[in-house]
Amino acid sequence: MPTVNLNKQVVENLLGKKVPVEKLKDRISMLGTDLESITDKEITVEIFPNRPDLLSEQGFARALSSFMNIKTGIKKYYIKKSGFSCKVEKALDSWPYTVNAIVKNLKFNNERIREIMQLQEKLGTTLTRNRRKGGIGIYPLDKIKFPIRFTTMKLKDIKFKPLESDKEMNGLEIINDHPTGKKYGYILAKEKEHPVFIDFNNNIMSIPPIINSHDTGRINESTKEIFIECSGPDLDTLNVALNIIVTSLADMDGEIYSLDIIYKNKKLVTPNLEPSLMNLDINYINKILDLNLKESEVKKYLQMMGLDLINKKAIIPAYRIDILHQIDLVEEIAIAYGYENFDYKLSNFGSVAEENKLEIFKKKISTILTSLGFIEINTFHLTNEEKNNKKMNIKEEFIKLENSINEDFDILRSWLLPSSLEVLTNNKHYDLPQKIFEIARIFKENKEIDKLSILICNSKTNFTEIKQVLDALFLSLGLNYDIKETKHNSFIEGRTGSILLKNKEIGILGEIHPTKSLILQLRNNRVFFKFY
Repeated sequence: MPTVNLNKQVVENLLGKKVPVEKLKDRISMLGTDLESITDKEITVEIFPNRPDLLSEQGFARALSSFMNIKTGIKKYYIKKSGFSCKVEKALDSWPYTVNAIVKNLKFNNERIREIMQLQEKLGTTLTRNRRKGGIGIYPLDKIKFPIRFTTMKLKDIKFKPLESDKEMNGLEIINDHPTGKKYGYILAKEKEHPVFIDFNNNIMSIPPIINSHDTGRINESTKEIFIECSGPDLDTLNVALNIIVTSLADMDGEIYSLDIIYKNKKLVTPNLEPSLMNLDINYINKILDLNLKESEVKKYLQMMGLDLINKKAIIPAYRIDILHQIDLVEEIAIAYGYENFDYKLSNFGSVAEENKLEIFKKKISTILTSLGFIEINTFHLTNEEKNNKKMNIKEEFIKLENSINEDFDILRSWLLPSSLEVLTNNKHYDLPQKIFEIARIFKENKEIDKLSILICNSKTNFTEIKQVLDALFLSLGLNYDIKETKHNSFIEGRTGSILLKNKEIGILGEIHPTKSLILQLRNNRVFFKFY
């Protein structure tokens, strides 16, 4: 969880009153954040990842003010039209979106600049996943000229002076030599071109999500008006990031202005601070919380959490991303009601706890294999057809996701071997032998199954070695097994066998075919074994 250091005086000024330290400690802890410390000057808290709106003094004070019944309900923010636009001329499939805003009438000082920079940094770390899901740029409005273009260029053709640098660099130099470029350059490293913002005077403003230009992207105490851009692969994430920033700036007495974002086939107007609606069932709330709340009480508690209720519909502000289902509203009401106010009741249900027998069995297998020198791995449930089938030269049935947002992870894996092989592929720089195993879930039509995968990678390993592992495993489990020669398109013919337990096939072992597995070829034809 991200830790933020909030200026205590700024928070109290936004609350409109000085709060005794003990009461402040109590209310902050009960709000749903992890309070680390409060001093005369600073409040240090850990913020849960689902509440990025609390990452600034302004957002934190807004939530705390509602929770303490100082200013309850949804705070209204007003947006004016700027008359400016950003044209999306060309965009990467992996980085297609941008949303923009302008905020005027700002009065920056060192403290406010620190606050907005901390917010930008923490949003980049949490909401946009270390910038992989979006980049955020803030620019003095007087240094750029509209309209702005969002397009792509080759790194060698991108030239500007990066932030806090004293010399002009091209994109390749920024990626390879600048500290920020080296830190974030990997995000779009596979792309032939990179996204850039360019103003009407053809000044390159930034390479998102890496770094801004020093000439157009550095704010200081004399800055009164700023331009904000968020760009990346996920439009919803970008909208929330922009909404959090502009509302925090509005609470610094700034005035929010919208821009037209012009795509080839559509136009967006951002930011959009219209709240969303969610149906709310009072009976459902009372059933979950074992209370008997009236609609007026539910409304009061929602308002204490910065929400509202109108005609049995919950009103959710545009900077909140954590309300996805009615159960999330139940949690908000429970926090406002006060966990300390719930009656403690012993359940009339009684049982004796016992560890699941399957988990005991899996733990035993893990212990045996670890004692044989294997390392346990844990890979993703999601993969793609290329890895699951084509690289393994098979046609395995699989379950495809309906709403996948990434083509690299658009199916549920139907067997473990491809995932295990990929681990070895990504660890070619480590010495041999490499011995790994995984006990994990695969997915078939209408069922989920736990499977075991064991691999040995070594230049001198052979079929006998993996069979010895199999012998040791079954002997430790007190089981007898047989092997029957078989064929499998992922394995070398004549070096492949079915594993039989009580005449029932439970798995396969053998040598991965050196010409049929593309993953194998990436590892210079070293030999793999598989058992599941």
